[in-house]
Amino acid sequence: MMSAVVSSNDATTHVSTTDVSVITYQAPVNIAVIKYWGKRDDDLILPLNSSLSVTLELDNLCATTTVAASTSFSTDRFWLNGVEESVEKPRIRKILQEVRRRARKRRHHTTNSSSSDVTNSRIMCCNVHMCSVNNFPTAAGLASSAAGYACLVSGLVRLHGLDEAEDRTGTGDISGIARQGSGSACRSMSGGFVEWVRGEKGDGSDSTCKQLFTEQHWLELRVIIVVVSGKTKCVGSTEGMKLSVDTSDLLKLRAEMVVGDRLRQIKDAIDTRDFPKFAKITMQESNQLHAVCLDTYPPIHYLNNVSHNIINMVHQYNNHHQSTRLAYTFDAGPNAFLFTLAPSVGEVLALIRRFFEPSDETAFVRGPTDETTACDRDLSGHYEGVTEMPDTVEYVILSRVGCGPQQLTTPHSSLLDNSGLPKSMK
Repeated sequence: MMSAVVSSNDATTHVSTTDVSVITYQAPVNIAVIKYWGKRDDDLILPLNSSLSVTLELDNLCATTTVAASTSFSTDRFWLNGVEESVEKPRIRKILQEVRRRARKRRHHTTNSSSSDVTNSRIMCCNVHMCSVNNFPTAAGLASSAAGYACLVSGLVRLHGLDEAEDRTGTGDISGIARQGSGSACRSMSGGFVEWVRGEKGDGSDSTCKQLFTEQHWLELRVIIVVVSGKTKCVGSTEGMKLSVDTSDLLKLRAEMVVGDRLRQIKDAIDTRDFPKFAKITMQESNQLHAVCLDTYPPIHYLNNVSHNIINMVHQYNNHHQSTRLAYTFDAGPNAFLFTLAPSVGEVLALIRRFFEPSDETAFVRGPTDETTACDRDLSGHYEGVTEMPDTVEYVILSRVGCGPQQLTTPHSSLLDNSGLPKSMK
């Protein structure tokens, strides 16, 4: 029978049955406001420029991952959304190798023999089973890979005793492991507002993430995710970035001449909670990312007609108020991330319903409902060029700035059963 055993020497919770050690984490999505697009080193996943993101709360956009280690496991195994995938995929294998390398190094530098160190030494000799699920569409431009790899790394790091706060052995920054899975995953290792520093060293050791402000810094900031399509995007981010690096002159100009100044400006805007300044830079960054995609040869089209209609709606809404109250950003997909402040949430939702009216209101708006009261303001005019496109938005998610990965310590939270196999399979 599965039972929780907590070491007195650290915060690691091992849910064990016989020799199976199990840890479960949830990790958040992050949305970049200073965009990461293009690598200076494909193997190490080193970016052309620094980027900055907002971590979203876990409630409606997260990955959940359970990792288990046992001497009875004959090989490493991995399941994603109920389907077993090859553990020999380069990025998964890189993460496993790096965690194990650091665990060996930590063991070499550790001289005590506490119960946790004995457990970690045993785990180093085990194969692992990894099971991960997302509660939102995968590969649709909603940052599923960032949440997924951050979650996987968080679990493996804790399982092997490499908690960052205890890591004094020179094994390096934990976010660098997440970067081996997906570049943007390193930003999901922290909550609040996070910068991924480009770094200069060829080995990538200085390309790490740092939290600039906690999730408590800007409590009024809200994020409205408009899901236009949950389908897999036509060109994957990895493929798209490589094509842009090879063919886009605009990308090179952006990395060398534009990003640095925008990064300084948006940090100041976040620090002072200057929404109009934050909004303008966020939209300019989104526009430039997709301009780079169009400058790529052959061009990459991530946005569709609904996406462009949302862009027009945002600008017309701001014109209507004669002030900047709403901002958009798009990653590599048609789905919009809208930023606004708490008092405007009800009005923005009313606007979305007007131009993208759903035929079925059931579950159209997901997330906290305390700020979704109906708007009595007349929204009928001042929206030239915005087309009514009913039933073209699948649903809307309300979110806020959130925390980093969180460990789930109750036995029922595990995605794996007592034998280390998924509880749910497709």
